[in-house]
Amino acid sequence: MSLEALLDSLDCLRDQPREVVALDGGLTNRNYRVTTPERDVVVRMSYKDDSLLAIDRGAEYANSRAAATSGAAPAVVEYSAEHSLLVVAYVAGRTFTAVDMKQAGNLPRLAAVCRQLHAGPRFVTEFDMFKVQRRYLDTVLEHAFKLPDGYLDLAPTVQRVRTALATDDVATVPCNNDLLAGNVIDDGARLWLIDYEYAGNNDPCFELGNLASESNLSVAELTTLVHHYFGRETPRKVARTRLLGAMAQYGWMLWASIQVATSAIDFDFWTWGMDKYDRAVETFAGQELDALLSVVQRPD
Repeated sequence: MSLEALLDSLDCLRDQPREVVALDGGLTNRNYRVTTPERDVVVRMSYKDDSLLAIDRGAEYANSRAAATSGAAPAVVEYSAEHSLLVVAYVAGRTFTAVDMKQAGNLPRLAAVCRQLHAGPRFVTEFDMFKVQRRYLDTVLEHAFKLPDGYLDLAPTVQRVRTALATDDVATVPCNNDLLAGNVIDDGARLWLIDYEYAGNNDPCFELGNLASESNLSVAELTTLVHHYFGRETPRKVARTRLLGAMAQYGWMLWASIQVATSAIDFDFWTWGMDKYDRAVETFAGQELDALLSVVQRPD
């Protein structure tokens, strides 16, 4: 079906004069800004069947609505399950870069908008990177997709991390789980969080650790982000965030492996994933690991 026919299938756009502009970004979807006399929206179209990546488009729709209710995300206008089209309100503003994410003045703003999202309605799905990583690994092994050298050797260390984190029974909150810089928009007055493909109720420290990983925040920058989020100095939460950030890197490497083998997009997924994997190894095989595991299991 042509783009125009897909747009005509939507109640909010049918039979209206419109301007359509393709937006940059999107490794599992295409995004278009569509402007009509009545509204200004973004239409997201998935590229293909995302079953190997465990993306549930119906859950994405439900979670996007919940995120909008929190005020952290733009309003959802319409959803077409038949064509996997999600329509959300366009937010006029500047998309963040990794440089923006690292700026000291933006760290408290990022912490605040994460708290806003996390205080909103719960999502319809759960997200646990230990379980997601295991599901991705099963897919990679089943299809004989490429793995980095030494990947499986880290499994015992990952189990140590999981056991240490489990000593603290953390309440989950609705998380985006994919806060790369491109999913943050600054409208000049506030920040908005977009893209809820991987959203689910999760440990808030995963949200912060994944955010830090995606923009390669330093330990000092990550620490500042965590302290702004929790409103106090908390070495235990900093350690938890660092460990979950490394787990994010370890898990998303498998996402990249699956994409290398299945995606038609012209993007170097392997290099993208190996950058994450190499940083995960720095933590999991590094000299600080024992100290982090100790700190995360004792009260502040």
